Amino acid sequence: MRVVTTAQPLDVQPTPLALLLLGREADPKSERGVECPGDLPAPSDPDLVERARAAKAKLGDKVFVLGHHYQRDEVIEFADVTGDSFKLARDAAARPDAEYIVFCGVHFMAESADILTGDDQQVILPDLAAGCSMADMATAEQVAECWDVLTEAGVAEQVVPVSYMNSSADIKAFTGKHGGTICTSSNAKRALDWAFEQGEKVLFLPDQHLGRNTAVRDMGLSLDDCVVYNPHKPNGGLTTEELRAAKMILWRGHCSVHGRFSLESVNDVRARIPGVNVLVHPECKHEVVAAADHVGSTEYIIKALEAAPRGSKWAIGTELNLVRRLANRFAAEDKEIVFLDKTVCFCSTMNRIDLPHLVWALESLAAGKVVNRIQVDRETESFAKLALERMLALP
Repeated sequence: MRVVTTAQPLDVQPTPLALLLLGREADPKSERGVECPGDLPAPSDPDLVERARAAKAKLGDKVFVLGHHYQRDEVIEFADVTGDSFKLARDAAARPDAEYIVFCGVHFMAESADILTGDDQQVILPDLAAGCSMADMATAEQVAECWDVLTEAGVAEQVVPVSYMNSSADIKAFTGKHGGTICTSSNAKRALDWAFEQGEKVLFLPDQHLGRNTAVRDMGLSLDDCVVYNPHKPNGGLTTEELRAAKMILWRGHCSVHGRFSLESVNDVRARIPGVNVLVHPECKHEVVAAADHVGSTEYIIKALEAAPRGSKWAIGTELNLVRRLANRFAAEDKEIVFLDKTVCFCSTMNRIDLPHLVWALESLAAGKVVNRIQVDRETESFAKLALERMLALP
């Protein structure tokens, strides 16, 4: 017997988190923002490229455009410099005469640029909704609660926080206030070496994979030396004994792009392309890193492919915009470069910065209107800068 029911309209209201994901609400403590005010040019506007060129030319030396490696080609075309997040923040600091820093990246990157640039410079993010899911996985309130857990376990005095560059200004400030340092994917080992000289344990925020891979692969620690603190469970899901025994307390966070790559992806590409070199970012899972031929930061990946012999074959485990750009760049040298995963996967938040948003931001600045300024408050900036300066002082 089949029962037929009459469908009733559901009174479903979007949750605050859903609205944030859609870029339709604001949370000042989150990487996610809101839709841009004002009217964006239509994506189909055939004059977008010329409009961007004209606005940039009108601004002249007053504007300095930064383009992260994971940005779309249409945006990279207008970048004065390209690089990873920290390189771009330092490039901005090295241009004190630029009144406007337009950061084509995501929110935490623009925050870092604001921290490192002068008070008379203004950092602009073309789309406030360009956040970072990894950075959002550790909020200031959650990390403060974690520190309380460590204190109650009697280990806080032994713990040195090390926070990945891919974190909010609030988390960087927490790190600076508690005697820790920032790291990038290229200097994580140096940062951890320094941290273990200061204390017996490390609280690594917010990417568990970079912390685990650096500790185990580069420093000789074991997987048993690492525990994962889950901010959504009481006491992080850990016992006092586990916290006291651990050397690496890893925050339960990850990159939504690099976390997609799997051991199956590695095995599959080796079967499809005999002789392929597998090169992955250290934000990938530990089993993927262990199975790869080469592991390194975004800058490392680019340099490795530049130095690769003609005719070599490479499967790259990092963001697709960059992989595709590198494949096109080195095609003339007969270097075969493919994306490690069969599934197309761009960084969705990086891709929020598109040509219409960039045109809107540049034209607004050219008309004397500052839009989407990213500004870190003084207290947060001072402690975050302290953590960044500790990183810069690393041997």
